[in-house]
Amino acid sequence: MIALIMAGGFGTRFWPQSRAQMPKQFLKVVGDKSMIQLTVERLEAMIAPKDTYVVTAKGQEDLVYQHLPQIPRENVILEPFGMNTAPCIALSTTYLQRKYPADETVLVLPADHVIRDLPAFHSSIRKASEQADNGNLVTFGIVPDHPATGYGYIEAGELVSGGAYRVLRFKEKPDRATAEAFLASGKFYWNSGMFCWQLKTISTAFATHQSAVTDLTKEINQLWDKGITDISPVYAQMPKLPIDIAIMEPAQNRVVIPVDLGWSDVGSWKALSELSPADADGNSIPAGGIAISSTSNYVYSDKFIALIGVDNLCLVETNDAILITTKDRAEDVKLIVDKLKNDKRTELL
Repeated sequence: MIALIMAGGFGTRFWPQSRAQMPKQFLKVVGDKSMIQLTVERLEAMIAPKDTYVVTAKGQEDLVYQHLPQIPRENVILEPFGMNTAPCIALSTTYLQRKYPADETVLVLPADHVIRDLPAFHSSIRKASEQADNGNLVTFGIVPDHPATGYGYIEAGELVSGGAYRVLRFKEKPDRATAEAFLASGKFYWNSGMFCWQLKTISTAFATHQSAVTDLTKEINQLWDKGITDISPVYAQMPKLPIDIAIMEPAQNRVVIPVDLGWSDVGSWKALSELSPADADGNSIPAGGIAISSTSNYVYSDKFIALIGVDNLCLVETNDAILITTKDRAEDVKLIVDKLKNDKRTELL
């Protein structure tokens, strides 16, 4: 098995800490290692560094080399620019097919998730590999512990084998009532964004469901054959689709493996607050501080912070910006990034 780690995002919901020059996956968000270092570390018991690949946006390769010196440089696949996960995976599959046989199994992972139960994680990888050997497109469904509205869901159907179930449908982020119904049914899982398949299986899926993408990857392959590394004119023609919509939704040979891994996508400051130690009133102030008549607040600052009479806030300070939002609106931090882009405030991006 080989691993493909997707590390080309910019972590817009983690602004102002996550910036273009230092995206979320390279930050020490949890513990004393960066997110991408932790991702590779949890794979090392099963997949050697020589078989671990990272796909990232051009301009971030030096960060990858710096954080992952154990990964061979030729194992870093460069997107000319970010386009979404379907083009990212199609490009990477084309690259890997030049080095590995068609029946090689690939484990696809985001670079910026937290997984606390390593034995369960490794066990789920073994199950996924068995399903991939049977020609399936495998996704990992997180067993939900609350009716989250910030995640997509996967509905499981009949049991196939080895703890894997047929996927009936994918459901985008639901409203609260729908999420509660999903949780009560026991048949829905959070979409983790982790996948496993053989190279030939995902290649066939692209040819079947995204033939235009396959044609473009053939052009890219021809450029590489000629020693041409600038693939940007061809790559720009890729559809900006996530792999879920481009491949997993229309495919038939898809299965989900339910997993309980102590998982979090750490997708927002609220999500990070849920992973952080808190006092009896639910306040998390890592650098120390005082909270009076205040509950469920999260503070990210190296200053002494005093809170009085406030609830459910995220306060994030960097050397040039301060973010204050309610936890319920933490997902909307990306709107600030969009506004800064529109206003051409590049110094804050």
